[in-house]
Amino acid sequence: MKLSSILLASALVLAPMTAMAAGKTVGFSQIGSESGWRAAETTVTKQQAEERGVTLKFADAQQKQENQIKALRGFIAQGVDAIFLAPVVATGWDSVLEEAQDAEIPVILLDRKVDADPSLYMTAVTSDTVYEGEVAGKWLKDKMDGKDCRIVELQGTTGSSPAIDRKKGFEKAIADAPNLEIVRSQTGDFTRAQGKVVMESFLKAEGADNICALYAHNDDMAVGAIQAIKEAGAKPGEDILVVAIDAVPDMHLAIANGEANATVELTPNMAGPAFDILDAYWKDGTMPEKWVQTESKLYTQKDDNKAIYEMKKSLGY
Repeated sequence: MKLSSILLASALVLAPMTAMAAGKTVGFSQIGSESGWRAAETTVTKQQAEERGVTLKFADAQQKQENQIKALRGFIAQGVDAIFLAPVVATGWDSVLEEAQDAEIPVILLDRKVDADPSLYMTAVTSDTVYEGEVAGKWLKDKMDGKDCRIVELQGTTGSSPAIDRKKGFEKAIADAPNLEIVRSQTGDFTRAQGKVVMESFLKAEGADNICALYAHNDDMAVGAIQAIKEAGAKPGEDILVVAIDAVPDMHLAIANGEANATVELTPNMAGPAFDILDAYWKDGTMPEKWVQTESKLYTQKDDNKAIYEMKKSLGY
């Protein structure tokens, strides 16, 4: 089995220290800890900074944009060498990004993009979130093979780029499949608790027998929904198919236990490529492309999900 190769390809191991980054200070404005994936991203970012000799100033925004804007202005005032921003929503960043630009502090977006002039940030290191949704939708379309399927959808945080894009990609993938229909769609705010609450409302409104599949914009919502499905007396993974995005350890465990069917991986190591970009820039002024795409991978019940769970659980999920 080539499990180690899979995880290495997902960039979950630390990069070697780079000389140009050593001694620098980078501010990191993190959305919060709304999901296991988010916690893993934070852990890996801190590990990457330590490995490279970078001082990382960390700010948890607790899912509030105003906290992120305050943190960025604090980083600017402190004169950090660069800023990492994982934006909670896509809009409303122009003013603070202009302030960073005026201070000649490069800003790199991690795992999400913003609706702002691209000249205001150095690059965005993200997965293709539309493609993630497409992979999930294609899996379900292939799985149903023409059979009718009524789908309920747990959306991510309203206004966030992953929620917008993962919905768009999924709908694109099933657009030519009239047998697949999204009958209910509501935000679960990317959290396990809200995923459970919203799934309970779906089950109450539709009845478990009338729901063929759940598509969740992240695994944490799916794991919460799985609990709701079980409490309703149905079997997740059998009576109601479950497909989601992120590939966090608990989702791998759910798949291994037959309670979920598929997940699309979002690597938590956005910081490694970001530090590499900064190192090249600080070395000789090399500017990156405006978008650096990370790899996405589909995991299903055909994979050794128990082994993957064991290898991923130490990453801080």
